[in-house]
Amino acid sequence: MKRYTIQFLCMLLSMAILPGCSKDLPMDEDGLLITDRAECYVSNFELLGADFITVRTSNAVIDTMACTIDVEVQFGTDLKNLYPQFSLASDAKLDPKIVGKVDFSDLQNPKVYTVISGNRKVRKPYTVVISIQNP
Repeated sequence: MKRYTIQFLCMLLSMAILPGCSKDLPMDEDGLLITDRAECYVSNFELLGADFITVRTSNAVIDTMACTIDVEVQFGTDLKNLYPQFSLASDAKLDPKIVGKVDFSDLQNPKVYTVISGNRKVRKPYTVVISIQNP
Protein backbone atom coordinates (compact mmCIF):
# COMPACT_ATOMS: atom_id res chain seq x y z
CA MET A 1 0.00 0.00 0.00
CA LYS A 2 2.84 2.34 0.91
CA ARG A 3 4.46 1.72 -2.48
CA TYR A 4 1.30 2.72 -4.35
CA THR A 5 0.94 5.86 -2.27
CA ILE A 6 4.48 6.96 -3.14
CA GLN A 7 3.89 6.23 -6.85
CA PHE A 8 0.62 8.16 -6.75
CA LEU A 9 2.31 11.14 -5.09
CA CYS A 10 5.10 11.09 -7.64
CA MET A 11 2.55 11.01 -10.47
CA LEU A 12 0.64 13.96 -8.97
CA LEU A 13 3.87 15.91 -8.51
CA SER A 14 4.94 15.32 -12.10
CA MET A 15 1.51 16.39 -13.36
CA ALA A 16 1.82 19.61 -11.38
CA ILE A 17 5.31 20.34 -12.73
CA LEU A 18 4.86 19.43 -16.40
CA PRO A 19 2.42 22.22 -17.32
CA GLY A 20 5.08 24.71 -16.21
CA CYS A 21 7.48 23.30 -18.79
CA SER A 22 6.52 25.13 -21.95
CA LYS A 23 7.67 24.04 -25.37
CA ASP A 24 7.18 27.59 -26.60
CA LEU A 25 10.76 28.63 -25.81
CA PRO A 26 12.32 30.40 -28.79
CA MET A 27 14.68 28.10 -30.66
CA ASP A 28 16.74 28.74 -33.78
CA GLU A 29 17.13 26.47 -36.81
CA ASP A 30 19.91 24.55 -35.02
CA GLY A 31 17.70 23.79 -32.02
CA LEU A 32 19.59 26.27 -29.82
CA LEU A 33 17.80 28.50 -27.36
CA ILE A 34 17.47 32.13 -28.42
CA THR A 35 18.22 34.42 -25.48
CA ASP A 36 18.20 38.16 -24.88
CA ARG A 37 22.02 38.43 -24.97
CA ALA A 38 23.38 40.78 -27.63
CA GLU A 39 27.09 40.14 -26.91
CA CYS A 40 28.86 38.94 -30.02
CA TYR A 41 32.61 38.33 -29.87
CA VAL A 42 35.40 35.74 -29.92
CA SER A 43 37.18 35.46 -26.58
CA ASN A 44 39.72 32.76 -27.46
CA PHE A 45 40.98 30.94 -30.53
CA GLU A 46 42.88 27.67 -30.83
CA LEU A 47 44.24 25.97 -33.90
CA LEU A 48 44.99 22.25 -33.74
CA GLY A 49 46.84 20.05 -36.20
CA ALA A 50 45.77 16.61 -37.45
CA ASP A 51 47.14 15.12 -34.21
CA PHE A 52 44.92 17.50 -32.17
CA ILE A 53 47.93 19.33 -30.74
CA THR A 54 48.23 23.09 -31.09
CA VAL A 55 50.14 24.42 -34.08
CA ARG A 56 50.25 28.00 -32.79
CA THR A 57 53.60 29.55 -31.88
CA SER A 58 51.91 31.93 -29.41
CA ASN A 59 48.44 33.05 -28.39
CA ALA A 60 46.20 34.26 -31.17
CA VAL A 61 45.71 38.02 -31.30
CA ILE A 62 41.98 38.71 -31.28
CA ASP A 63 40.89 42.22 -32.22
CA THR A 64 37.21 42.51 -31.29
CA MET A 65 36.94 45.99 -32.84
CA ALA A 66 38.40 45.06 -36.24
CA CYS A 67 36.94 41.53 -35.97
CA THR A 68 40.21 39.83 -36.84
CA ILE A 69 42.11 36.89 -35.44
CA ASP A 70 45.82 36.81 -36.20
CA VAL A 71 47.62 33.58 -35.50
CA GLU A 72 51.12 32.39 -36.34
CA VAL A 73 51.62 28.67 -36.92
CA GLN A 74 54.77 26.58 -36.70
CA PHE A 75 56.89 26.24 -39.80
CA GLY A 76 55.95 23.04 -41.66
CA THR A 77 52.34 22.95 -40.43
CA ASP A 78 49.95 21.14 -42.79
CA LEU A 79 47.56 24.02 -43.45
CA LYS A 80 45.05 21.73 -45.21
CA ASN A 81 44.27 19.72 -42.08
CA LEU A 82 43.61 22.11 -39.21
CA TYR A 83 40.92 22.16 -36.55
CA PRO A 84 39.96 25.67 -35.44
CA GLN A 85 38.31 26.11 -32.05
CA PHE A 86 36.50 29.29 -31.04
CA SER A 87 35.41 30.41 -27.58
CA LEU A 88 32.47 32.77 -27.97
CA ALA A 89 30.36 35.10 -25.87
CA SER A 90 27.60 33.34 -23.89
CA ASP A 91 24.81 31.97 -26.08
CA ALA A 92 26.55 33.09 -29.29
CA LYS A 93 27.05 30.69 -32.17
CA LEU A 94 29.35 30.41 -35.18
CA ASP A 95 28.55 30.31 -38.89
CA PRO A 96 29.65 28.29 -40.75
CA LYS A 97 29.69 25.47 -38.24
CA ILE A 98 32.97 23.66 -37.81
CA VAL A 99 32.34 19.97 -38.35
CA GLY A 100 35.84 18.69 -39.06
CA LYS A 101 39.16 19.69 -40.49
CA VAL A 102 39.46 22.99 -42.32
CA ASP A 103 41.78 23.93 -45.19
CA PHE A 104 43.61 27.19 -44.39
CA SER A 105 46.22 26.76 -47.16
CA ASP A 106 45.04 29.74 -49.25
CA LEU A 107 46.77 32.44 -47.22
CA GLN A 108 45.73 35.15 -49.70
CA ASN A 109 42.05 34.49 -48.96
CA PRO A 110 41.63 34.16 -45.19
CA LYS A 111 38.67 32.25 -43.76
CA VAL A 112 35.77 34.29 -42.41
CA TYR A 113 33.52 33.04 -39.62
CA THR A 114 30.46 34.96 -38.48
CA VAL A 115 29.69 35.16 -34.76
CA ILE A 116 25.95 35.46 -34.10
CA SER A 117 24.67 36.81 -30.79
CA GLY A 118 22.38 34.91 -28.43
CA ASN A 119 19.40 37.02 -29.50
CA ARG A 120 20.35 36.28 -33.15
CA LYS A 121 20.20 39.99 -34.02
CA VAL A 122 23.92 40.87 -34.03
CA ARG A 123 26.29 39.32 -36.58
CA LYS A 124 30.02 40.00 -36.71
CA PRO A 125 32.27 38.45 -39.36
CA TYR A 126 35.71 37.54 -37.97
CA THR A 127 38.60 37.06 -40.40
CA VAL A 128 41.18 34.43 -39.41
CA VAL A 129 44.58 35.54 -40.73
CA ILE A 130 47.27 32.88 -40.61
CA SER A 131 50.98 33.52 -40.90
CA ILE A 132 53.78 30.95 -40.89
CA GLN A 133 56.73 31.07 -38.51
CA ASN A 134 60.08 31.78 -40.17
CA PRO A 135 62.24 28.62 -40.45
